[in-house]
Amino acid sequence: MTETKIYPLRLPRSLKKAVEQQSREDGTSINQFVATAVAEKLSALQTAEFFASRRARADFKAFDKLMRRRGGKQPRAGDELPPRIKGK
Repeated sequence: MTETKIYPLRLPRSLKKAVEQQSREDGTSINQFVATAVAEKLSALQTAEFFASRRARADFKAFDKLMRRRGGKQPRAGDELPPRIKGK
């Protein structure tokens, strides 16, 4: 199990009240609700960083060349490029 550390969290009254209500509706403790919210936020930030890093390494000229090559199969229904992008 992960080691826990006590952290005295101060929230504005309105936010604490909303957290209390939401955690009650979810059937969880305030602690679990806040821990899950923090984990979700960290996950979102790390995901954004991951994709920004991947985009920075992307070779768009090679991608365009690959996408414009002759032959191959047509995209499946629903996988086509939108017309505004297809014409570029």
